Amino acid sequence: EVQLQASGGGLVPAGGSLKLSCKVSGFTMDDYGIGWFRQAPGKEREGVSCIMRDDGTTNYADSVKGRFTISRDNAKNTVYLQMNSLKPEDTAVYYCAARTLYYSGTYYNADEYDSWGQGTLVTVSS
Repeated sequence: EVQLQASGGGLVPAGGSLKLSCKVSGFTMDDYGIGWFRQAPGKEREGVSCIMRDDGTTNYADSVKGRFTISRDNAKNTVYLQMNSLKPEDTAVYYCAARTLYYSGTYYNADEYDSWGQGTLVTVSS
């Protein structure tokens, strides 16, 4: 059974940092790409960052480029999202999701992700 467990959220002041973790089980990391999504209150879910299967190609939404870094540790079956220079607009519930699909032309089509973890809340105070 494929499972993803997101953690690491919390309350942080603007300009601060947090590191989210997505612990995966039930599958081989190399066979899956992992994406991070977020959903703020009253807003639609949006893709934040992803790391593709096999070659580990990464992608970032424009809103987080230069501030967030995605990485994976296959030995620990974990994908990380290092978030620096956080802004109040980064406040959201963050989800990680897994996909077997190779790059299809889009990175953040939710329908292309097979499994989702529960969210972890990130709150950035101004």
